[in-house]
Amino acid sequence: MTAIWGFLSIFLLCPLLGGLPLVDWITRTFANKNLRELGTGNLSVSAAFYHGGTTIGVLAVLSEAGKGLVAVAIARYFFPQYPVWELIALITLVLGRYWMGKGAGTTNVVWGLLLHDPIATGLILLIGGISFTIFRERVTGRYVGLFLLAFILTLQRPNDPDYILAAITLAVLIGWIYQLIPDDLDLPEQQAKSNSQTVFRFFRGDNAILTLQDKLEARKVGRKAATLAQLKRWNYPVPDGWVLPAGDDSQPLLLSLEPSVQQPFVVRSSAVGEDSETASAAGQYITVANVTTSEELSEAILRCQTSYNNPSAVQYRRDAQTREKKRKSRNISLSVIIQKQIQGAFSGVAFSRDPVNRYSDAVVLEALPGDAAQVVSGHTTPDRYRVFLDRSESQSEQETVQINENSPPCVIEGQGETPFRIIQEVAQLARDLENRFHGIPQDIEWTHDGQQLWILQSRPITNLQPIWTRKIAAEVIPGAIPPLTWSINRPLTCGVWGDIFTVVLGEDQAADLNFEETATQHYSNVYFNATLLGQIFRRMGLPPESLEFLTRGTKFSRPPLLSTLKNIPGLLRLLGREWHLTRDFEQDYQKWFSPTLNQLKYPPNSFNEEELLTRIDLILSTLRRSTYYSILTPLSLSFRRAILGVSEQELENRNTPEVASLVALAALASKTRNLLPMEQLQFDSCPSLFAYLAEYPDGENVLKQFNEWLETYGYLSETATDISVPRWRENPRPMRQLFTQYIFDEHQRWQIEQQAKSDTNSNILNLVVQRRLNLKGKSTEVYSRLLAHLRWTFLALEKIWLEKDWLQEEGDLFFLKLPEIRSIIEDNDTHLQTRLLELIDQRRKQWKKDKTISNLPFVVYGKPREDDLPPISPLPSQQQLQGIAGSPGIAEGEIKIMRNLGEISSLSRDTILVVPYTDSGWSPFLAQAGGIIAEVGGQLSHGAIVAREYGIPAVMDVHNALTLFKNGQRVRIDGEQGIVELLD
Repeated sequence: MTAIWGFLSIFLLCPLLGGLPLVDWITRTFANKNLRELGTGNLSVSAAFYHGGTTIGVLAVLSEAGKGLVAVAIARYFFPQYPVWELIALITLVLGRYWMGKGAGTTNVVWGLLLHDPIATGLILLIGGISFTIFRERVTGRYVGLFLLAFILTLQRPNDPDYILAAITLAVLIGWIYQLIPDDLDLPEQQAKSNSQTVFRFFRGDNAILTLQDKLEARKVGRKAATLAQLKRWNYPVPDGWVLPAGDDSQPLLLSLEPSVQQPFVVRSSAVGEDSETASAAGQYITVANVTTSEELSEAILRCQTSYNNPSAVQYRRDAQTREKKRKSRNISLSVIIQKQIQGAFSGVAFSRDPVNRYSDAVVLEALPGDAAQVVSGHTTPDRYRVFLDRSESQSEQETVQINENSPPCVIEGQGETPFRIIQEVAQLARDLENRFHGIPQDIEWTHDGQQLWILQSRPITNLQPIWTRKIAAEVIPGAIPPLTWSINRPLTCGVWGDIFTVVLGEDQAADLNFEETATQHYSNVYFNATLLGQIFRRMGLPPESLEFLTRGTKFSRPPLLSTLKNIPGLLRLLGREWHLTRDFEQDYQKWFSPTLNQLKYPPNSFNEEELLTRIDLILSTLRRSTYYSILTPLSLSFRRAILGVSEQELENRNTPEVASLVALAALASKTRNLLPMEQLQFDSCPSLFAYLAEYPDGENVLKQFNEWLETYGYLSETATDISVPRWRENPRPMRQLFTQYIFDEHQRWQIEQQAKSDTNSNILNLVVQRRLNLKGKSTEVYSRLLAHLRWTFLALEKIWLEKDWLQEEGDLFFLKLPEIRSIIEDNDTHLQTRLLELIDQRRKQWKKDKTISNLPFVVYGKPREDDLPPISPLPSQQQLQGIAGSPGIAEGEIKIMRNLGEISSLSRDTILVVPYTDSGWSPFLAQAGGIIAEVGGQLSHGAIVAREYGIPAVMDVHNALTLFKNGQRVRIDGEQGIVELLD
């Protein structure tokens, strides 16, 4: 019985003891301060010293020390013969300290270990204290101390594996918590209580001089210093330098440096928030060059620090914070960089992407003889060069330049005094740095001393941020989207993605991320924020291209190990969601999806405006849940396929709506063919067939079954996510035409029927993936049905407003936004009501104009101008285009361009169908072609699924295919290699 009470005390009482906010109570009582609302929000001993002073800090130490002593005493009382339980008690105490008290439990553990093993603890403190005093680097000191804890305790009991495991677990746990919580010692020293500043400064390790050789954090020393340090660690040529963090004493640094005429220094700012993706702060702070004496160095540091409070700099920071109003407020401070000054023979700036002509592939350089100051000062006009590292991108008549055999040929436009070999070297460096920084275009300051090229600064080109991409968005929400559709889709898409990311990152790590910026519209088309997604994935410990890997099968780079380890708990939370996805979907289906869909069966034609708005809100609330599955289920499917090594050909797609609809229609066509006197029929057109069926004795039953099929699958359309696009049920003509083709084309119908009967490999790994594919089919059906009902509800509202003469023609409603519709119905906004026709006309014109754009960019840098479009590149000289392999096989045939389902015509096995995108509504027509080329999409797109199901070669993601190819051209496509070859 004693053991049971001991077990309960350690696993229940100790965590509660650890979670007691004694430090917070002490600080509230004696200093009248709430630690949760100050600084880092930690309820830690260091926070008590910082905000409350020495006396309160000592009381905090005593309170937390008591917890550690009590925990060890409890374990010793119940398990006197088993020291391992004392370590387990400290582990549970630390967990409670972190979960409830938001602290690392360092004080608890130190004092608990003193009672547990005074000799070992004394040795740990002695060695750790000596190393920290000598090296003065607190982060390293902490981890050295944790290593000593595990190592020395292990040496004490080398034959007790349970004890060794507990000691290692305790050290690892504390180290893990250090990674998760902010450090109070990072707060500005000057704001600490005056009687605590000496202790605070000692434990911060301020005597350690930071250099650009160290690993620096942008949140502590600013992005400029952190970037230069990172470049130096990557072995890029960066002049040696030192960093003085904000609030640190400059005296140790001044005593260690000896500027001279022979080796002058340059002093520069590195403010937190400077040189970021959204704010460069260029020219806001002072740079002092040619510092040759210690006195000049001290004065230069002071001038640089003082420039932080210049009115223009203060206003710039205020404006920047206004632009980022969604983000969490942060401590902004200025560090100082001191570098050895390079005597430049040629200097300048380089942009890895043209900041003005943003669709050009040129690297833009400005250069002059001498140092870099005269180029960035704006007082001298530099020589300007444009370098095309890929010769095919240049439209210039300029000759190709190749500096030496080891350098690739390039085209350099422009003339000046700077040698071309330096220009090419800088251009290659600029593009290399862009790749290093995850594709973010870089603004580089450089200098060349006659022997060596040096990097003085590298920062993002702010007007080319963020980077927007259609690569995935064009498949999820394809085409030009009218305002109503986007006003519904954006909060759904951004909101659900934000929820998923927050599951992994946690509330604290996700607090400064604006998930509303996950997607936007350019030229009426949807683009995803590649910059934000890359930042999120890196913060999650995943490569920035993770989303494209999962959805499109692109290459997957090695994730950053440290960040991945740090986010293991969050990734495990997401993995738990993935594991229970089927269970959660079934629960939501019974509780939400099925009841809502049953309720929506009743037509809304007799509803008034308020009832229609209530119905819209019901659909939207259910759609939010459905969107979660429509996003996470395809990702889960891709994840399982990649992990288990299951190919697309090993999976059965007949349960997906796009394939199930084809199989059902082919079966009905086969049954109808057996009923009709085929040899007597003198027609093969759709109207004639349906007119004949209306008169034929058994034709009424066929028409009834066709209408039932249309009722079952009538929620599908060529673009399910765009509620402005009619559903099959509204426009059955293409489906009737397809039904007619199935009846008269026996081979095509037979192929679909045979495919429906085919079996796939049913080993256990395939079944694991197959179940997820089946779930994808179910979630897609629910999502598409809800969107169809949403469209039909808006059509009922549009009919009312047409009768009131608020609208002029069908389709007008889709050029309003949901908040505007809500304002008119709920708030009776008469002013907006009178402007409806004007708004609709303006938006419709813009939408129609955007629909005609043939050279829509796949990547947009920053915020483009309305007329800022890339040139259309002709077919390359080798007459080949590379896309994504969608479905294996080789096919030759004639190009047939089909921009939408309204352009449907007869297709054959000699037709290579070129389409802008593929949704489930396209499936019946894709299955008739001999091959498929799509402008967007990947291996999981509807078109690729249908093509694999029916053995049709398909190549996805062929940019500008609708423009590059012409009807009637003969091509060969290789669906396994993703290659399209023009034969004419």
